[in-house]
Formats: sequence, structure tokens, C-alpha cells
Amino acid sequence: MHLSISKRIIIYLFLFFFLVTINNIAIRDLILPKISKIKISGLNFTETNELENLINKINLKNIFFLNKIDFEEKLNSIKIIEEFSIFKKYPSTLIVNIKKTKFLAVTKKNGSDYLIGSNGKLIESNKLVSNLPYIFGDIDVEEFLKFKNKVDKSSFSFNEISKVFFFKSKRWDIETSHGYLIKLPKNDIENSLNLFVSLKKDDFIKDKTIVDFRQKNQIILDGK
Repeated sequence: MHLSISKRIIIYLFLFFFLVTINNIAIRDLILPKISKIKISGLNFTETNELENLINKINLKNIFFLNKIDFEEKLNSIKIIEEFSIFKKYPSTLIVNIKKTKFLAVTKKNGSDYLIGSNGKLIESNKLVSNLPYIFGDIDVEEFLKFKNKVDKSSFSFNEISKVFFFKSKRWDIETSHGYLIKLPKNDIENSLNLFVSLKKDDFIKDKTIVDFRQKNQIILDGK
């Protein structure tokens, strides 16, 4: 008799928890509002539409049970995004603030032009961006970002560069918007550029077009 009562209690408890669980799910879906509005800032009209279409493919459900990992993975897959932040505005609005990557240069890969972003990503582009330096050679983006960092640490302005030449030895040459071809050493790029700025300021190279820093402790100047 005691055994039979125990079995009944177990069955009743099981049914109780089952019904409570089902009801909780139903109540949650009924009470908690679904995300009905997504506000995106930092992108232009076309980019915003593309991101909205991508977000709509995610099962966002309601604002309390947002799958943040899934959401962030989708945003990270968009190459023009450098940084983003997500805010929940209760009861049903999601706010996404985007910081776009800065385009640093243009290069060619497999016959197509690509913009190089400050986030280290290559973004295919069908438009010619004339105000960015064009990089020749099969570049490694990480190497380019290291190179740009060295340029930025020097007194030479990166904005003066019109063309960049990358060699397999990981050496760089740059052509300026004023027509100078600067042949840089593999190492000590920062000091070489500082010296170039000093020479230019003092009019030592006004009639020269090539300034060669490749040999240690030597500067080779060549005219037209």
C-alpha cells in the first residue's frame, strides 16, 4: 500500500512540474514582447538595409532572451564594421551603434580591387577611390598595418602617399603625391622617414625624385 501511494506521489509531482514548465513557456511567449524595432546608427541607407536583412534572418524572439552570441557573429561577419555596441530598450526595441572601419588603401587581389580597412579586413570595391594610396604587390594585410603604424609614428604624413610598393622581402617603397620615390630599408622605417622630412624641409632634395635609404648609413639621391 505504501509503495502504491509513493508511485502516485511521484506521478503527481511529474505531472505538476510538466504542466508548470509548459505553462511557463506559454506565459513567457505570451507576456514578453517580441523585438519589433531595430535602430541602427553609423551606416548609410544601403548599408543599413543590408544589415537589417541580415538581422531578420536571426530568430530574435523577445528582448529578454536575445541570443547575443548569434547576433554578434552576424555583425562580425560584415567587413565594413570596426566596432559595435548593442543596447536593449525595453520593452521591444534593439539599438545597434556601428563604427565603420576606416579605409586606408586600395590593392588588387585576383583581378579585383579591394579596400584595406583599419580593422584588417579586405573589402571588395567596384568604385575607384582616388584619395587613397594604391598598393602594388601581393601584400599581407597585417604587414601593411604594421608598416602604416611605423609611418604614423614618424613625422611623415601617411596622407602624402599616392602609391605603395610591397616586395616579397617585406620591404616597402612609397611614392608621394609630390613625385618623390622613397626607397625604404627593411628596418628603421620611422627614422628614414623623419630624415626625409628634414631633407625636404631644408631643400636638400628639391631637384631630386628618388631618395634611397636602403643602404645603412647612406642616402642615395637621384634626379630626373
